[in-house]
Amino acid sequence: MSKPEPPRTRSYFWDNERALSAFMIAPAIIYIAALVGFPFVLAVLYSLSDATTGDPSLDFVGLKNFIAVIQDPVFQKALKNTFIFTFVSQALVIVLSKALAMALLENFKGKRIVRFLILLPWTAPIALGTIGWMWMLDSIFSPIDWVLRYAGLLGSPGAMLGANPNLYWLGVPGLAMTSIILVHTWRMLPLATVIILGGLTAIPREILDAAEVDGAGFWRRMFQITIPLLLPIMSIAVLFGIAFTFTDIAVVYILTQGGPVHSTQVLASWAFFKGIEAGDLAQGAAVALFLFPVMAAVAVLILRLVRRTEVT
Repeated sequence: MSKPEPPRTRSYFWDNERALSAFMIAPAIIYIAALVGFPFVLAVLYSLSDATTGDPSLDFVGLKNFIAVIQDPVFQKALKNTFIFTFVSQALVIVLSKALAMALLENFKGKRIVRFLILLPWTAPIALGTIGWMWMLDSIFSPIDWVLRYAGLLGSPGAMLGANPNLYWLGVPGLAMTSIILVHTWRMLPLATVIILGGLTAIPREILDAAEVDGAGFWRRMFQITIPLLLPIMSIAVLFGIAFTFTDIAVVYILTQGGPVHSTQVLASWAFFKGIEAGDLAQGAAVALFLFPVMAAVAVLILRLVRRTEVT
C-alpha cells in the first residue's frame, strides 16, 4: 500500500522572489516613467508638430523643426558652447577635486571648517550662490577687480576708475564664458570632492605603505597606484558632472542669459528661451531633444570605461 503524499506547501506571494522583486521595484519604475518617460514622449510629440504657446494643438509636420533648428546659427553656437562649457568645467572639477580630496585626507587644525566651506556651494541654493557671483563679477562693484588692482594686475591702486576701468566679466564674450565656467566649477566641486574622497579612503593603506617602503616617490605612487585605483570612482564623478552640466541652465540664465550676443548660450538655455520665452514649443522641444543622444552616448562610454577598469 502506497504511502499518502505529504500535503503540499502553499506558495505564498512573499515566498516568490521573482514576484516580490517585481513588486518592490514597481514604485521606482512608475516614478521614473512618470517623471522622465511622460515628458520625454511629450517632447517628441511637440518636436514633430507646430505647437506654440498660443496654439498647443499637435499638427504633425515631420522633421521640419529639426531641420530648422540645425540650420539656426544660434543653435550651432549653443551646441559648440555646450561642449566647451561641459568639458572645460569638468576638467577643472576633476583636477581641483582630486587635490582637495587628498588635502582633506591629512589631519590639520581647522579641518572641519575647511570641509564645511568646501561643501557649502553644494548645499546652498544655486540661485542664491549665482546671484552672489553676479555681484562679485559686476563691472563697477566687483571685489575681484579690486583685488586685482591692489595686486598690481589691473593698473595702479590709486588710479582713477576712468583711467583703469574694471573688467567687464559678463559683458565681453571671452570673459563671460570664463565666468560661467568658473562659477559652475565652484558649484560642482563639492560633489566631485566627496566622491573622490570616498574613493581615496577605500584604497588599502598597506599598498601605499609598501610602495613607499620600496622607494616609490609621491608622483610615482600617484600615477601608478592612486589614480589607477581611483579611475572607476572618478568615472562616476565625471558621469554625474557631465549629466549636471549638459542640462544646466541656472548659471547661464542668472549670470548672462546667454549673452552677450549668444556667446554663452548653451543647449539647455536656448531650448528654454526658444520654447518658453519665445513661445515656439515645437522648436524648443527639438532643441531639447538634441541633449538626449549626447547624454546617452556619454553614459554608455563612461559605464563601459568603469566596467573595463573593474575587470582589469
